[in-house]
Amino acid sequence: MTTYFEQVNVGDEVPVFERKTDFMSWNRYAAINEEFVYVHMDDAAGKAAGQGAAFGMGNLRWAYILNALRGWVGEEGEVKELGMQFRAINHKDDILTTYAKVVDKNPEGNLVRLEVDVRNQKGEKTSPGHAVVSLPSRG
Repeated sequence: MTTYFEQVNVGDEVPVFERKTDFMSWNRYAAINEEFVYVHMDDAAGKAAGQGAAFGMGNLRWAYILNALRGWVGEEGEVKELGMQFRAINHKDDILTTYAKVVDKNPEGNLVRLEVDVRNQKGEKTSPGHAVVSLPSRG
């Protein structure tokens, strides 16, 4: 599916990308990114860091937002910019859901600015940020 610049309106929301986090997901991500850090793999290390158990990588949430955006922009669109702040820990078995909402459109370059976040199963905002995508034009 292709999303065109002309069909997007301020206030539109991007379809969500949702995952339940667990060691299997963290291990897969760590293996691809060579990010084997004890606090993400070992409950004792997570506890020593003050979190009660191992906890997930912030950059995995960045990847979840990127997946949601890539699915939305389609093959002809491009993610130009993505910035996020990691403000909360995600723990094992959390259900993380992406959120992205169109906040501005600029016809020069067919750029769309979005407010983004990853929320946990309690609805808590864990990773506020922004994204800019370029979309193809129908005309």
